[in-house]
Amino acid sequence: MKKVLIANRGEIAVRIIRACQDLGLQTVAVYSQADSEALHVLHADEAICIGEAPSPKSYLKVSNILSACEITGADAVHPGYGFLSENAKFASICESCGLNFIGPSPTTISLLGDKAKAKATAKNAGCPVIPGSNGVVEDLKQGLEEAKKLGYPIFIKAVAGGGGKGIRIAMTEQEFPKLFLAARAEAEASFSNPDVYLEKMIMNPRHIEVQILGDKQGNYVHLGERDCTIQRRRQKLIEETPSPMLTPKLREKIGQAAVNVVKKAKYFSAGTVEFLLDSAQNFYFMEVNTRIQVEHTVTEELTGIDLVREQIRIAMGHPLSCTQKSIEFKGHVMQFRINAENPAENFAPSPGRLEYYLPPGGPHVRVDSACYSGYQIPPNYDSMIAKLIVKGKDRAEAIAIARRALREFHIGGVYSTIPFHLHMLEDKNFLDSKYDLTYIDKLVAEGAQFQLE
Repeated sequence: MKKVLIANRGEIAVRIIRACQDLGLQTVAVYSQADSEALHVLHADEAICIGEAPSPKSYLKVSNILSACEITGADAVHPGYGFLSENAKFASICESCGLNFIGPSPTTISLLGDKAKAKATAKNAGCPVIPGSNGVVEDLKQGLEEAKKLGYPIFIKAVAGGGGKGIRIAMTEQEFPKLFLAARAEAEASFSNPDVYLEKMIMNPRHIEVQILGDKQGNYVHLGERDCTIQRRRQKLIEETPSPMLTPKLREKIGQAAVNVVKKAKYFSAGTVEFLLDSAQNFYFMEVNTRIQVEHTVTEELTGIDLVREQIRIAMGHPLSCTQKSIEFKGHVMQFRINAENPAENFAPSPGRLEYYLPPGGPHVRVDSACYSGYQIPPNYDSMIAKLIVKGKDRAEAIAIARRALREFHIGGVYSTIPFHLHMLEDKNFLDSKYDLTYIDKLVAEGAQFQLE
């Protein structure tokens, strides 16, 4: 591997370019017409335009990405997150074209990308799974029968789901038919696959995920958990590690369960196994994300291990540079997603030009971003401006550093989620870790404004 094309944009493209440069690899940035002035374009050794602003005409257009590889002589592709990162067909095409796809094998992506098959894999690995239908629910009649056996409330979930799409919650038998059909329609529109399955709804859960690494030699490690419970409409806003909810014994148990799942799937590369944790401290497998995640930074700061670098090294055929015993977990880390959204107006998108952009600094503060003063945030993509990552010796110190860093973060020209994060850092339930996955949606429903005073 000598030259890596990054089939992505924004902060993750910048992050991958940095890892490649640290490894002495050449980089190729691809960009849409809307991203001609983007930071990843400036940082890469080469850059090539692959189409118009809409994703289907650029970042999702496989033929254009492959042409860019051919023109530049790139011999590897890093998909980042989102876009084509969990597309087994794209990974397979890359392989057939002689390109090194920096991620797991197409077979593994396909297996774990099918939620029903992934659940069966977890079950076979001895990992607790949420009670649900035995695979895909073929029609409404079967759905009603399965739901009656499981008991309400019921999750109706797209087999190929992601990003909170293709999911409905049926509280009663009366509303099930309408929601079942709606979930299938959204799944078809979003993923070109209408298949859905059912899961018993775990009440008041926490969202816990475990970072894993596996190499092509069959070595596996987990790098601890991340608590991603602070979400709005199933979109993560704050992530932290270690989770305030896990005991050392439970942490060891859930980490081993994650390793068992990916080992069963013959996984290699970086990946994340996601779980729900109920109020009785029982954990249940949810899914495996077969890519680097937005919140990988939290784990990097906790362990000191460069996950993107490891990803690339694994793709090159190198064994893991760490063992389970060598991994040290130090301190407490939190990440805050700074999005171009207005929290006072139900998080309405706020694209536009950044009149000024002044990120914070100082000890124990990291900012991953692709923005700068004068940068135009396009309306076509994810609204992320930056990720703020802070570290303290414990949770209280991490929160104190986060308050300081958020107050130092100055953004002009667009609204941002900074007021929301400052609000949360004064919220007693957040400070006491007394919240679940529904907490933010409840605050919004109750009229919380998240405004700066």
